[in-house]
Amino acid sequence: MARVLLVEDDTTIRAALVRAMSAFGHQVVEAGDARGALAVLAERDVDVVVLDLGLPDLDGTAALRMIRARSTVPVLIATARDREADIVRLLNAGADDYLTKPYSAAHLAARIAAILRRAAPALAGALAVGGLRLDPAAREAALDGRPLALSRREFDLLAYLAARPGSVVPRRELLAQVWGQPDGGDDATIDVHVSWLRRKLGESAAAPRYLRTVRGVGVKLVAPDDPAAG
Repeated sequence: MARVLLVEDDTTIRAALVRAMSAFGHQVVEAGDARGALAVLAERDVDVVVLDLGLPDLDGTAALRMIRARSTVPVLIATARDREADIVRLLNAGADDYLTKPYSAAHLAARIAAILRRAAPALAGALAVGGLRLDPAAREAALDGRPLALSRREFDLLAYLAARPGSVVPRRELLAQVWGQPDGGDDATIDVHVSWLRRKLGESAAAPRYLRTVRGVGVKLVAPDDPAAG
């Protein structure tokens, strides 16, 4: 079962797809336009986005770029546009797959399953650094046995660092892989999220334990008792 965000402005098509995907066992959240989709992504975690291009408020390409600026969630484009140039442009803009209308519910379900299989290796396996434990598949985190309440982006950042313990991860890499901004972005957003994470981990910039910043380079996650923590 996957948590699917369906972005489709046609209410008849949307209702039919919700029924079909629910029958395949998926949990479906609906949005009728791009702004509604972005609002959903800001509030809850989803596993895949099914995005129509003919939206009433924004062109689908612009919607895709806005999603990519905020999230690394896999995006499946589902549209009547079938020109090769459109397909190439959208894949280059960050889409993970492309499905042209008309299509069957079984075809859509198979594409969603394929996307989730490709994403699975990045989600597999629990991560442990010192007393910090993360389960990427369940999106759960705990510190010394105490559950941590993390936002989607906080969890993504912490999990990315935890998968590379002791390694300084460059800021540009974090912006590309965690924020979906391969062309760079505002470094301040990293500092803000690191600050929020520190509070939840019971530390501060003046007295760091797990999160260490290397000025002008990046961020690393270490176990507090690791001699390499520095």
